[in-house]
Amino acid sequence: MADGYAVTLEAADPWCLRPGEAAALLAGHPWRRFAVVGDSVAAGLGDPVPGYVELSWCDRIRTELAAVRPELVYLNLGVRDLRAAEIRAGQLGPALRFAPDLVLVAAGGNDALRRSYDPDAVDGELAGMITELRRAGAEVITVGMFNVSYAPSFPDPVKHLVRERMDTLAVRTAALAARLGAIHVDCSGHPAERDPGSYSADGIHGNLRSHSICAALTIRRLGAHLGNTFA
Repeated sequence: MADGYAVTLEAADPWCLRPGEAAALLAGHPWRRFAVVGDSVAAGLGDPVPGYVELSWCDRIRTELAAVRPELVYLNLGVRDLRAAEIRAGQLGPALRFAPDLVLVAAGGNDALRRSYDPDAVDGELAGMITELRRAGAEVITVGMFNVSYAPSFPDPVKHLVRERMDTLAVRTAALAARLGAIHVDCSGHPAERDPGSYSADGIHGNLRSHSICAALTIRRLGAHLGNTFA
């Protein structure tokens, strides 16, 4: 459990983890080497929010995994602004050399933000990463991220275009995960994505409240994968 968690506003947030929930859901998990590849979502960009744990979502997942297995080793290769092909080219090799048994892949968002978005090409890059990582023995987490078309930075004339592309990315990533045996976390469509207060001052990246929500969704999905429950 993250330090100070029980006394923060986060503990009362209905979309965030309850006290003791992560420990119950991750009990007995087998993972000892956790890697993250991707863009700014993976890197953890986000402004602090008073009353919420000051950890990005992947760092929060690492913290909760390590609370169960203190020997857990963590590598986060995320770099902002990268497209899926750049992530595969620059991060897949180092991730494989790390020899992870659990990998979170967050990629495709920067592709989908552009008019040049090619869903088939992004699927190919994601499939290549998932396949190589699973062949190496890792379980892979994929993500349907918040639809950032709701973020304050997007002017009304382009919101619907961005929304359609982000929806396409989320649907296709979920289908790809199902086909390739990845553990998919669906953050897309969550009510918090429509709240302007979920975003950082830059108007596009989620703040640490949204990170806490996504961490909770991920840990709950991992708990379901493990067959664990929390009353």
